[in-house]
Amino acid sequence: MSALVDAAAPLPSPVPSPAPPRREPLDPAFLRLAPDGTRHVEFMVEDMHCAGCLARVERAAASVPGVSHARANLTTKRLSVAIDPAGAPEAVLDALEAAGRTARPFDPAALAAQNSGAEKELIRCMAVAGFASANVMLLSVSVWSGADGATRDLFHWLSAAIAVPAVIYAGRPFFRSAGRALRHFTTNMDVPIAIGVVVATLLSLYETVTSGPHAWFDGSVSLLFFLLVGRVLDERMRGVARSSAARLLSLAPDNAALLLADGRMQRLPTASLRVGDRVRILPGERVPVDGTVLAGSSDVDRSLLTGESLPEAVAAGGSVHAGSMNLTGLLEVRVDAPSGETLLAGVVRLMEAVERPNGRFVRLADRAARLYAPVVHAAALITLLGWLALGSGIHAAVTAAVAVLIITCPCALGLAVPAVQVTAAGRLLSRGIILKDGAGLEKLSEVDTVVFDKTGTLTRGRPRLAQAPDTADETVWQVAAGLAGASRHPLSLAIAEAARSRGIVPIPLDDRAELAGHGVSASLAGVPVRLGRPEWVSGEAAGRSAGTQVWLRIGEGPAHRFGFADELRPDAAETVRGLRALGLDAHLLSGDALPAVAAVAEEVRIGSATAECLPGAKVEALRDLTLAGRRVLMVGDGINDAPALAAAHVSMSPAGAADIAQAAADLVFTGERLGPVLEAIAAARATRRKILQNFVLAIGYNVVAVPIAVLGLATPLIAAVSMSASSILVVANSLALSWRALRPADGTGPTSRGDRP
Repeated sequence: MSALVDAAAPLPSPVPSPAPPRREPLDPAFLRLAPDGTRHVEFMVEDMHCAGCLARVERAAASVPGVSHARANLTTKRLSVAIDPAGAPEAVLDALEAAGRTARPFDPAALAAQNSGAEKELIRCMAVAGFASANVMLLSVSVWSGADGATRDLFHWLSAAIAVPAVIYAGRPFFRSAGRALRHFTTNMDVPIAIGVVVATLLSLYETVTSGPHAWFDGSVSLLFFLLVGRVLDERMRGVARSSAARLLSLAPDNAALLLADGRMQRLPTASLRVGDRVRILPGERVPVDGTVLAGSSDVDRSLLTGESLPEAVAAGGSVHAGSMNLTGLLEVRVDAPSGETLLAGVVRLMEAVERPNGRFVRLADRAARLYAPVVHAAALITLLGWLALGSGIHAAVTAAVAVLIITCPCALGLAVPAVQVTAAGRLLSRGIILKDGAGLEKLSEVDTVVFDKTGTLTRGRPRLAQAPDTADETVWQVAAGLAGASRHPLSLAIAEAARSRGIVPIPLDDRAELAGHGVSASLAGVPVRLGRPEWVSGEAAGRSAGTQVWLRIGEGPAHRFGFADELRPDAAETVRGLRALGLDAHLLSGDALPAVAAVAEEVRIGSATAECLPGAKVEALRDLTLAGRRVLMVGDGINDAPALAAAHVSMSPAGAADIAQAAADLVFTGERLGPVLEAIAAARATRRKILQNFVLAIGYNVVAVPIAVLGLATPLIAAVSMSASSILVVANSLALSWRALRPADGTGPTSRGDRP
């Protein structure tokens, strides 16, 4: 534009226009160079509140020249941008600010402080609006009951004294957001809210000053209160999701023991380690980085990343990953990746990349509310102009227009979804099923495929002795118990527990020692005894089998086999049959070895089973199902399942699952049974029917009420009562959701409180 003006020889100006300020280049610390040469930078966009905000932020960033990819995350308020080498990251900030957004380079510490402050402010505003609405409503009842004259004026002034300061204070989150949007000639959902509250309050204040018969302070503060309740709950839910990623990253230790060139050790923050550094990891410590073992051997618990229920033996040349637990031996590890590029950090990025916006019904309500703004404001303006054109006074025209605004307030539409979700959540909670995300039920009603993890989901997640040695010699058990007591390996613990249950007293042994990755050795009256891997105990390879086995050998005697299995949940097979009866397909994805996965799949009659799946592979498998048109319910419990739980259309997790898995899931169920999966699906389908009924009621109310208000047949008081009545009708229909409707149609699942999980 400036070039065109220059070419057209603009008129001279006594004061030249200042050049726009040049933004300082971003700190290189915020930029990450990808292998393909593109630069990746992350921004924090503080004022994203809904899926519409997210879409507008992505469009604004993608419009910048050189930006090849822009993806926003509503939970963490993070915008990830990929920029060509010739592009300017600073231009993205300019584009976001031009779109009315507050953005800056992403800083986790600043985000935590900002989120904490925002939630506290919303809670304070909600408390003020709730106090004001309760008191103003009490005063309004007196007016509705027939108070007149000076008494009515007194009640109106008292209501004004309470409501006006409350509106000014509690409406700040909406007023600020609406002001930013209007300054940039855009709109958002806070604009109609702000206009409706301000106009209703000003008209009520005018009625109070002029001793008018009606005032509607109660409508203004009540509307703010209910809107703030929803905003607080949404912020709290997203806060839980944000903290889940922080809890996952906290599994990697903050510091590590760096081996210096002179052989000394120095404790350093993990973030300061560089590729090629050597670190020492003691037994009982978590691995701080991804690396290669240079010296030592140990058993490493990798269940955090793979779901494999048993530790894995590692030695020189093997790989270890951040967050894994070193169980038995001392390791020296070479750092292969910085702390921000570990497999564990990749799991966090996977979770953020696959986060979904709210369900379709919620988005439908949001879209209806967005359509409501221009349509209703146009109707109010037309009503105002129409009444003026017909010769009515300004007071009558404004009153009719405000009645249109009030009577069409989308409270009933806003309650159509959450009222049913809250009712269903209470019913499910009484059955041991915790609904974390209201949209989860809606999405659950749409599923046609269920994907299970194995360890800890279909099974109990802990090894038990399934096959004891076929011998009557009690010495075998006594020696096994004595050797098992020297190890913290899960299989040793299972042998020790089985021995205790049989009343076996461990026999005293000499020179007990554990060899990492192999087993435990000792001597019994000078005779060597060993308990561990078959090839170490007797030199024979046991081969791969569906179960896990440990051998015991006393001297040169025969080897005795202890077989283990991961016990199925008591109703796992019944639940899979129930899913098929409902027309759902079942799949099994597990990080465990193929024999164990195949055995469980055969036992519960799941035809499609995939073994040795890492977190990324599980996400890819779910994406393939989604691309095939499937709506997938993922049921898992491990940290390695968290990205898949977030990537699925909807997800469930048992109460004994890892914290990060529970945070990623939409529903959590308690107890040892798997039947809650069926119960939740039945509840979701019943909830869907109620939500559709509520939409019909809310829309039908507006179809009838709007013409009445436009024609001036409804005063603002009648409009407020009608609006409240529509909301009450929607809530009453939601409360009619019965437990009988939530039970599976085929009668599976608990039928009385006695067999509740």
